[in-house]
Amino acid sequence: MTTLVFGHTSPDTDSTGSPLIWAWYLTQIKETPAEAVLLGTPNTEAAFVLRHWGLEQPRIIDNVDADQPVVIVDTNNPAELPTQINDADIRAIIDHHKLVGGLETKGPIDIRIEPLACTATIMYKMIGKHMAQAPKSIKGAMLSCILSDTLEFRSPTTTQEDRAIAEALAQDLGIDIPSYAADMFAAKSDVSSFSDAELLRMDSKTYEVGGKTFRVSVLETTSPDTVLLRKASLVETMPKVAEEDGADQVLLFVIDILNEEATLLVPNDLTKSVAEKSFSTAVGDADAVVLPGVVSRKKQIIPNLAL
Repeated sequence: MTTLVFGHTSPDTDSTGSPLIWAWYLTQIKETPAEAVLLGTPNTEAAFVLRHWGLEQPRIIDNVDADQPVVIVDTNNPAELPTQINDADIRAIIDHHKLVGGLETKGPIDIRIEPLACTATIMYKMIGKHMAQAPKSIKGAMLSCILSDTLEFRSPTTTQEDRAIAEALAQDLGIDIPSYAADMFAAKSDVSSFSDAELLRMDSKTYEVGGKTFRVSVLETTSPDTVLLRKASLVETMPKVAEEDGADQVLLFVIDILNEEATLLVPNDLTKSVAEKSFSTAVGDADAVVLPGVVSRKKQIIPNLAL
């Protein structure tokens, strides 16, 4: 049976590219038939990467059959996976996030979790000498994943391994990192075709803090004003998205990639309390607060959330 390889819901570049990378490796190198699939529509940056490297968008699924062999990448959180995930035959997990718990396997499996900025960095190391056989499209996807997750090495999650591997891939491919990253981020910044609800869900994860459930949404952009001009309608849409998704509140962080800061929208007293207690800032009567130096949800936002 073909092994399905997929990442988390609301797939970003890493959760779109890494399944393609690993499905190639399993199929072509390990001679284990595998297919990359997605748990949602890829964001605009991921769609750009697919087009740029001539990669076909994987099909989108919303569930997995019982005993279906799967490899999970870029997450180990059951809340970001199909509800039937524990009925599947999980064969491996490759991830760079904290261990959440809740997954159940049918036997011993391969798990590789490292404190690196990107799943693709881990895969590069695992594939090793066989990278010489990888087509340009796979190497291009790998480079794109690393540049996306590190915000072109601006994110505090970036390690020397991420940077070294990205630079080696760029040299191999003849890619100028600054210009290519600028093209990626420009694609990510074009959100004109998305509704407010789609924006709030585009790159979001659910977390519990102090007995409250938050949908923590991050929009990384080189054009923050494009998003902030929609502040009023986004704030109006937040309660509906929170209710539909079983959360108490949506927290929207607009990440300014170039200026390396985040703007958190503050629609009510609950969000104000989160902002002030989490980031030692004074909000006052403002409907948004700028958080200098904050660009990483994993390392700077989630660990600091408090009520």
